[in-house]
Amino acid sequence: MSLPISLEFFPTKTPEGAVKLRAVRQQLYALKPEFCSVTFGAGGSTQDGTLQAVTEIMGEGCPAAPHLSCIGQSSASIRERLAAYAAAGIRRIVALRGDLPSGYGVGGEFRYASDLVAFVRAETGDRFHIEVAAYPETHPQARSPEADLEAFAAKVKAGADSGITQYFFNADAYFRYRDELRRVGVDVPVVPGIMPITSSTQLMRFSDACGAEIPRWIRMRLQAFGDDTASIKSFGLDVVTDLCERLRGGGVPGLHFYTMNQSGATTDIVQRLGLA
Repeated sequence: MSLPISLEFFPTKTPEGAVKLRAVRQQLYALKPEFCSVTFGAGGSTQDGTLQAVTEIMGEGCPAAPHLSCIGQSSASIRERLAAYAAAGIRRIVALRGDLPSGYGVGGEFRYASDLVAFVRAETGDRFHIEVAAYPETHPQARSPEADLEAFAAKVKAGADSGITQYFFNADAYFRYRDELRRVGVDVPVVPGIMPITSSTQLMRFSDACGAEIPRWIRMRLQAFGDDTASIKSFGLDVVTDLCERLRGGGVPGLHFYTMNQSGATTDIVQRLGLA
């Protein structure tokens, strides 16, 4: 059974990194992704790199979507960026609130991602397919799970077409979240975000920062492997492939892989699933 996949990259900061990322993308294009997304740095740190990477990906024959975060931005700066995206032929964007960078005292004109989505729709009509973030385990800054559901519903009401989730390792969290969205009248596609496990220290750091839960049994196994990279990667491959199989069996609309600018683990998972 075929299932659409998409891939996420982050802009590189050095010419050497850009060369390496081009090679990684060429390897991953063999998986025939529906599109690739490129992240957007807080407060402008990598925003020009985002557009550059997206135009490169499109030039390589794959549709691409820049992330667009609104914290610290003005309506004029967002309008300018939307014009650049339209001029580049971009048809899809990932609209996010984003994190306030350290040292910023004010948040700009947009408080929530729903404000950004409404602005994009008002400015550009149906020019862009708008993806937004979803949190099956609840956004770490949400007042409650119900408030988090309402925040996602507000983004859809403002004009979002679909969602991509924060990564998770508990399929039941995703299925319950999907059911709860339907209960509040939201029925847009919500694609699970998938994080391959290749490094336990990196995974712990990211998860602590973004609020993604690592089940205790996974955390304990990873800690037990210590510095045994081969065992960590083998275990991670089994765990994430099993997760994807459960999600596919539950009828998800696609899988979005957080590649971390690496090709190996994502390729292995997709091949194990028989999707490439």
